[in-house]
Amino acid sequence: MFKTVFVLTLTMLLSACSPSEAPKAADTLDQSTQGTPMLSTEQKVITIGADPWCPHNCLAGEQQEGYMIDITREVFEASGYEVEYLNVSWARALQMTREGLLDAVVGAFTTDAPDFVFPDEPQGRSHIALYTPADSPWLYRGLESLTDQTLLAINGYSYSKELDDYIRTHADQPSIVWVISGPSPLNRAIYLLNQHRADVYPEDVYVMTWALKDHTGSAPPRNAGLLKKSDTYVAFSPEKERSEHLAALLSEGTARLRESGRIREIMATYGLPED
Repeated sequence: MFKTVFVLTLTMLLSACSPSEAPKAADTLDQSTQGTPMLSTEQKVITIGADPWCPHNCLAGEQQEGYMIDITREVFEASGYEVEYLNVSWARALQMTREGLLDAVVGAFTTDAPDFVFPDEPQGRSHIALYTPADSPWLYRGLESLTDQTLLAINGYSYSKELDDYIRTHADQPSIVWVISGPSPLNRAIYLLNQHRADVYPEDVYVMTWALKDHTGSAPPRNAGLLKKSDTYVAFSPEKERSEHLAALLSEGTARLRESGRIREIMATYGLPED
């Protein structure tokens, strides 16, 4: 959470953003007659990657790309930047951003990448619940309740400190923790639950609700209890010199949109309350 389009886009972005082809310092900032910094064409582009996690961030190029992308675009475009958003697997997005091949990831918890540069103001809010097959009586009562359950987890995702530690501890025991990956793993997770090939899957409530709004056929997964509520962010590369500036700009802009009521309007277009 088209393949050809993304591959072409990714190729273009890697060519444009490769550290070996970064603009010389003298080319990145020019001073206008009023003394205002002028951005070069390359500096005006902000590249953001993630797997689709709709409605937080959706398919790149769709009419609705996700409320977090909408907020981010509105903030940066008001300052003369262009936001390029693309979909790759979450683990790949983190790796590319950590290496400076992308400027940022979207939909990150602070536990996803503590070395990244985070805005002070979050762009979203997540409610992670534990889901089971529809006919399961199981309820989440803490980590001890996961005994004898096969937990699905997405490669590179963070859920909570406690669950992340549990996943790391049992990552090489697929009967206890089954780690799946890919650019759109949610549909696979729902399928594995429906087939009773796994018992429990942690997912954001908005994301699961969005994925199931057109669901037909088998009964949808069942919410078996809340794991954690977390702020979500657009988080910037630790390798980019401008990351601190961009994070501050996004934080200030997000706060401004929230105070004006604009974020409430954006969230409403996805059928969501401002949380």
